[in-house]
Amino acid sequence: QLVESGGGLVQAGGSLRLSCEFSGRAFRTFAMGWFRQAPGKEREFVASVSRNPVNPPQYSHFVKGRFTISRLNNENTIYLQMDNLQPEDTAIYYCALASTDTFTTRDFIRSWGQGTQVTVSS
Repeated sequence: QLVESGGGLVQAGGSLRLSCEFSGRAFRTFAMGWFRQAPGKEREFVASVSRNPVNPPQYSHFVKGRFTISRLNNENTIYLQMDNLQPEDTAIYYCALASTDTFTTRDFIRSWGQGTQVTVSS
């Protein structure tokens, strides 16, 4: 089970940090990441962190340089630090888990969190 937290309302240019805690076993064997879905739009990839620490994190082009993903294996948790947020970042953010080494699409996602709302005002 994946449980997200940390969403909220922020002004443009502000920051938020999302958390996602995994309550199952073998957290280290999963790639973890975030997707988002805005009203009327498809769910899209945001960022992922590999199960292999040698691999660099993956970011979508629209968040690269503003968002940072990280994981703490001893806490079964991943984080998404979001800086310089813009109104177009407004969406529900979903935590995701995959059994592959890494991911940038929904193809291999095995589990989703319930989502956390992020709203950025202009």
